[in-house]
Amino acid sequence: MKKIDVLTLFPEMFEGVFGHSILKRAAENKAVEYNVVNFRAYADNKHQTVDDYPYGGGAGMVLKPQPIFDAVADLREKGASSPRVILLCPQGERYTQKKAEELAALDHLIFVCGHYEGYDERIREHVVTDEISIGDFVLTGGELGAMVVIDSVVRLLPGVLGKEESHLSDSFSTGLLEHPHYTRPADFRGMKVPDVLISGNHRLIDEWRTKESLRRTVLRRPDLLEHVELSDIQKKWLEEIKKESK
Repeated sequence: MKKIDVLTLFPEMFEGVFGHSILKRAAENKAVEYNVVNFRAYADNKHQTVDDYPYGGGAGMVLKPQPIFDAVADLREKGASSPRVILLCPQGERYTQKKAEELAALDHLIFVCGHYEGYDERIREHVVTDEISIGDFVLTGGELGAMVVIDSVVRLLPGVLGKEESHLSDSFSTGLLEHPHYTRPADFRGMKVPDVLISGNHRLIDEWRTKESLRRTVLRRPDLLEHVELSDIQKKWLEEIKKESK
């Protein structure tokens, strides 16, 4: 079973996320265990203070090292293996599907969600193993970022999705954007499903999906093609698509 610990000053924010849909079912099916901890409980002062003014002056408050150091040490001892300690931070590496797949293969993750102006730098240097950013923008805290990362990781765990192959063709999993999807009715107000999808010919359906995945990537995220190794037939289709789109 995968273990996910979350250190936060606002544990109630995670109740709805972990208590519904796929994330809830994953816990019920023993694929993952969530443990949300208010790290204020680890503060070593009677007022449970976790932040202080920054040395050198400046706006905002900075999270003190002691509560985070002690909380992570405690969770490390309770874990079954050496965990990765993940700091949600706009300065971190840009989060990708590849990173989600890497984290999904690990047994124990600890997420540190900060608030206020920032973290004492010693937390980054001596506790954290990974710094992750979900985009080039700033949030009021790390909680929403942690939720995004956890959701993307848990859905990759064995047995969590209805079909194991459900995530294999997701956007970014193959290096390309995902192909379009359709469902019933085949004709909705004059807008029809492509004939190939109701033909029953699975070879042609797979070919159509690959072509449309290429087409969508060319039109929306051509930068992704720089990092994808295409087969000869895919290269041929790609050239056809580029000519069609001119």
